[in-house]
Amino acid sequence: MPDEPEPSVLWRPTPESIRATRLHAFATWVGQRRDLTFGDPTDYDAVWRWSVHQLEDFWSDLAIWSGTLPTDHGPVLPDARMPGAVWFPECSINYAEQMLRDATEDHPALVLVDEQYRVTEVSQLQLRRWAGAFAATLRGLGVKPGDRVAAYLPNGLEAVVALLGCASIGAVWTVCPPDFGTSAVLDRISQVEPTVLVAADGYRFNGKQHDRREQVDLIRASLPSLRATIAVPVLGLETRSADVLAWADAIAEEQEPAFVRVPFDHPLWIVYSSGTTGRPKGIVHGHGGIVLEQRKMSMLQNDIGPGDRFYWYTSTGWIMWNIATSALLSGATVVVHDGSPNYPDLQVQFALVERLGITYLGTSAGYLTACERAGAKPGERFDLSRLRTIGSTGSPLPASTFRWVYEAVKPDVLLASSSGGTDIASGFIGGTSLLSVTEGELQRPLLGVDVQSWNSDGKPVIGELGELVVTQPMPSMPLRLWNDAEGKRCRSSYFEPWPGVWRHGDWLEITERGTCRILGRSDSTLNRGGVRIGSAEIYAALGRLPDVADSLVLGIELLDGGYYMPLFVVLEDGTDFSEDLVAAIKDAVRRHASPRHVPDEVIQVSAIPRTRTGKLVEVPLKRIFQGVPPEVALERESLSVPESLDAFLKLAAERTP
Repeated sequence: MPDEPEPSVLWRPTPESIRATRLHAFATWVGQRRDLTFGDPTDYDAVWRWSVHQLEDFWSDLAIWSGTLPTDHGPVLPDARMPGAVWFPECSINYAEQMLRDATEDHPALVLVDEQYRVTEVSQLQLRRWAGAFAATLRGLGVKPGDRVAAYLPNGLEAVVALLGCASIGAVWTVCPPDFGTSAVLDRISQVEPTVLVAADGYRFNGKQHDRREQVDLIRASLPSLRATIAVPVLGLETRSADVLAWADAIAEEQEPAFVRVPFDHPLWIVYSSGTTGRPKGIVHGHGGIVLEQRKMSMLQNDIGPGDRFYWYTSTGWIMWNIATSALLSGATVVVHDGSPNYPDLQVQFALVERLGITYLGTSAGYLTACERAGAKPGERFDLSRLRTIGSTGSPLPASTFRWVYEAVKPDVLLASSSGGTDIASGFIGGTSLLSVTEGELQRPLLGVDVQSWNSDGKPVIGELGELVVTQPMPSMPLRLWNDAEGKRCRSSYFEPWPGVWRHGDWLEITERGTCRILGRSDSTLNRGGVRIGSAEIYAALGRLPDVADSLVLGIELLDGGYYMPLFVVLEDGTDFSEDLVAAIKDAVRRHASPRHVPDEVIQVSAIPRTRTGKLVEVPLKRIFQGVPPEVALERESLSVPESLDAFLKLAAERTP
């Protein structure tokens, strides 16, 4: 990439703000306990180095400091091999008990809001009692520890209650959102053979109601393992089947939960890969690993606790739902938003900040970029005085959007861009209130995560593109993949080409300053003439052009040894696709990304295919252009707009040399 000016610092903490953080309190406690010095105010880099060089001490101290495990918890990590690391083998724990342990009537656990701005608060104690009632219902249905409970639910109260009730008895939770079609749901939950299905009659989105009773009937009929179905009346529609249990009856007998403490690595939930490169993988996470990892994320990285209101726009089909719900582990109130991310208008998420007093707003990079392109100025329109942090994930956040946040939203907010994955139910790299924010860059690797950037020789590099790897285990790494008894799929997914080292599949640059840049998926690298760049470099260059609303670039190796690099663009309304515009696009790539990676062809399309979490599907599309049958390369229903694929299929047939 051509030399460019040093990126601007947009926000800095003060010594006073650092001393007020939970991370400072934790580091001070550790320093006294272990006779260490992390600097005053706390030096994040010093704490991070300790957290990875003394990995067992870090996780042990976090477990004790947060009240997760007792002081005499026994061995921390007697087997550090990956995959298969063994954490806290002598400890028993329960995720739901940890989530609900300090419940009172005085503090809301949840604030529920829908598209009509109807707001309901649920106290911690009420949530605990409903979870106890649901757990008792599951026991009455014969559900035992290790049995799977599946849900087909939107992001609402019922999903949270059902997760906690399921976890409290040691059963294993899995969920799909009701906007998934029947085949997409069955591709996922049929793998795990659930005994109980908790299913909504429908959902609301963009001001419309969507009846899903027919889909529920088809799902039920295709799951021979089911013993019972619990019907949730989200829309209040009449139930078609007599052999279902009403949700109201399932939570009618409010009671204290009888928590089953399970081994640290007992399965908690099964989440799924996107399904864009084959049948979705069922990823199994454990009670203990999730509790510890999410306490670290919420308390130390996000710096939230009692009195905070934590919001992350998500659906139940995105790992951010699991992460957002788990913020209850910090004592914060979780805001649950059921509906579209931009209904009734684009700035609804900022409207909710004002209406609900949100202190931490979590959203997608795509949402923030859309607000920027629309010229939105939420800082002028809404009272954002309580907002302290904005979290962004899902894709790299362009430098221009960083600047927009500080110019148009709030100049004194911490913008925490992060990178992680469903695979670990957490992040690898992200934000901290101890360090400054630099435009276009992620602040640092997260505590306890030994992130490095490796070149093709397996050597760590600084200041150049490399593979994002994690060289030591994390407690929230998958226990296993479902139906992968010998671990072959797990090893091929995460531990190749370097056995014992997690390779995530992202291009990472760690700068000389310690900041990080994610530059796209490494399996979608643009490698022309031996010169490699990440696709994010192209998208960043195009972000300078106001006429380009969205884009996708592919680097396609051809059977004859050639290389074909098409660039697909969606234009802003009212923009003509002209020769001058194509020339401007190519010039932007040449000047701001790489002269070797000017596209062979610029093609206008009406929409770019993305997953339901907003991620580009570069690799499946590349495979389709190489001649792989579409039904093999890509699960159509994994896309947020399945119809967006049609133009690409037509183009692949016409244009692939």
